[in-house]
Amino acid sequence: MIRILIAEDMHLLRRALVSLLELEDDMEVVAELSSGDEIVPAAQTVRPDIAVLDVDLPGTDGISAAQALHVAVPECRTLILTSLGRPGNLRRALAAHASGFLLKDSEPDQLTAAIRDIVAGKRVIDPQLALAALDTGSSPLTEREVEVLRMAGDGAEPAEIAERLFLSAGTVRNYLTTVVSKLNARNRVDAIRIAREAGWL
Repeated sequence: MIRILIAEDMHLLRRALVSLLELEDDMEVVAELSSGDEIVPAAQTVRPDIAVLDVDLPGTDGISAAQALHVAVPECRTLILTSLGRPGNLRRALAAHASGFLLKDSEPDQLTAAIRDIVAGKRVIDPQLALAALDTGSSPLTEREVEVLRMAGDGAEPAEIAERLFLSAGTVRNYLTTVVSKLNARNRVDAIRIAREAGWL
């Protein structure tokens, strides 16, 4: 019997997933959660074979939870479900040791097949998401530009970034201008969005 933990904050969708999976003779849902913060403690208690996690959960997001699960309950594999096919999320999920990444609008039999394959030790990635990740390519930003943009994305102003990185405020502004130009962004906020969606931050 495959023991499954499900984390999805939309109640209707979570209940639908549970009902769908419990129709399978070889599957049992041992925990259903609505918050990312509950995942590791619940998994340590019920010891599931696989955790099916929404990418966007309140508290700890699904990808961060996958990373934490890999450390805390290493025998539990993870399958990330997403409604948005962002290449950056796929890269982050793979870096967090997720074993699978599927779109929420996949067919039910794709989901059950993915769960069986992942528990058997395989990796399952939606082909369209994999192609999108390959198409995005590598980051055009230098390490320092990424560092500056990440701090800006966390809400730091140029003067604060300059102080923390031991740079002048003018140098930080130059970095941000260069980043906006390299990413063909409209402004700093747009550059942060582009870099995050591509998985460069």
